[in-house]
Amino acid sequence: MLSCDCPVCPAERAAGVYHREARSGKYRLTYAEAKAVCEYEGGHLATYQQLEAARKIGFHVCAAGWMAKGRVGYPIVKAGANCGFGKTGIVDYGIRLNRSERWDAYCYNPNGKECGGVFTDSKHVFKSPGYPNEYENEQICYWHIRVKYGQRIQLQFLEFDVEDDTACMADFLEIYDSYDDINGFVGSTAEVPPIPVARVTDLSFL
Repeated sequence: MLSCDCPVCPAERAAGVYHREARSGKYRLTYAEAKAVCEYEGGHLATYQQLEAARKIGFHVCAAGWMAKGRVGYPIVKAGANCGFGKTGIVDYGIRLNRSERWDAYCYNPNGKECGGVFTDSKHVFKSPGYPNEYENEQICYWHIRVKYGQRIQLQFLEFDVEDDTACMADFLEIYDSYDDINGFVGSTAEVPPIPVARVTDLSFL
């Protein structure tokens, strides 16, 4: 069980479609890597039609990602000057001839477990799937918390209970203070963690 009080907003997921970045940060996945990420989580790269269906019910992400058949684009619900060129719909970069280009990924898994997301609100409580009951086996969650430049993040763990393993080889929580997996690494724990304060935080619950 894991419950955390911190700045969050609804996860970027709708109609079985969700957005994934590489663990090392934004725009780091080749087509093959993006495909592997989705398949590892039990799904596959979303088609253009699946991404559009998700967009129509509110799925909005300002980040280009791989789709099925080597296509790249991103869904815009609300027009804005800083994203989507002031238009709504799927911003479509088309089918890429160079599959080694690096983007994010849009995965599709209608049976996927609701877990993780990108959060921006001032305060919220988020929980592991099934809380207060035990989470399922092979559960992997990524929470990314974003705040404006100069702001800080405080994480308060209201309840923390994972499988006993001080070596962190079974269940554990990792915290990063940036997109960088190495330089931004704050710590990993299988016990009740202290209250960390950071600027940009990635929470990985495995």
